[in-house]
Amino acid sequence: MTRPQLTDAGLAYSEPVNVLDEHGQSREIHLVGERPLTVYVDKQEIVTLMTMGTHPELLTLGYLKNQGFFTVISQINVVQVDWEVESVAVITAQTHEDFSEQLRQRTVTTGCGQGTVFGRLMDKLQHIKLQRSLIKQSQIYALLDTLKHHNEVYKKAGAVHGCALCHQGEIEFFVEDVGRHNAVDAIAGYMWLHGISGDKKIFYTTGRLTSEMVIKVAQMGISVLLSRSGATQMGLQMARQAGVMLISRAKGKHFLLLHGQDCFTFDVEQVSRSVDHTS
Repeated sequence: MTRPQLTDAGLAYSEPVNVLDEHGQSREIHLVGERPLTVYVDKQEIVTLMTMGTHPELLTLGYLKNQGFFTVISQINVVQVDWEVESVAVITAQTHEDFSEQLRQRTVTTGCGQGTVFGRLMDKLQHIKLQRSLIKQSQIYALLDTLKHHNEVYKKAGAVHGCALCHQGEIEFFVEDVGRHNAVDAIAGYMWLHGISGDKKIFYTTGRLTSEMVIKVAQMGISVLLSRSGATQMGLQMARQAGVMLISRAKGKHFLLLHGQDCFTFDVEQVSRSVDHTS
């Protein structure tokens, strides 16, 4: 498999600043970085993404893949990030391709940072056939226990969303960014670059389970989507259409299984609580 040449221009995720607290005391805190990154494909401007900038090359690859600009990684020769001009230049194997059709139709989504999904949302799911996975309740508990040790940026500075590619209780790749769609795209770029299949994977996000999230995860070939946050009605509708198991409000020993009940096994014995009414 031919891979593009990539720069290595990841930025530090936060910077220390001095502030005054509610008592007038000086404190040092960390603020998450946020930078614009304009994507150019063969000198044609595509989009400007607001990002923390820790994985700009993977973010660019995943964004272009998820938005349908490219289908195979060999179509891209170079991804070159230059923070001095806040842009990334993508050079393709076939130059002078016209992307006006993809750019003309777009839907502004509910994602942080006003992410865009090009084309009609429903059309993106018509040709996706996911390999469904059998999931156990104990797997979810074990994975949530592992995930609580991550979210490093959030614990230190807040203001970010985290996403993880998981397999058999292990976290293969974890990304935090100012918008959940950026973190998803960075993981999509990682999978695309390394030829990783979504089969038998679980995707975790701290963000809401919206239509955009379901579409992107389905495009990545992943059939299980897990979040510590809630879901939207359209997110559930698209999960049903695409065959994505949807699990929301997942934290500690709690979760809500919204879709995919036929592939889920409750294998953890429930401890009954007796109430003593004696005085």
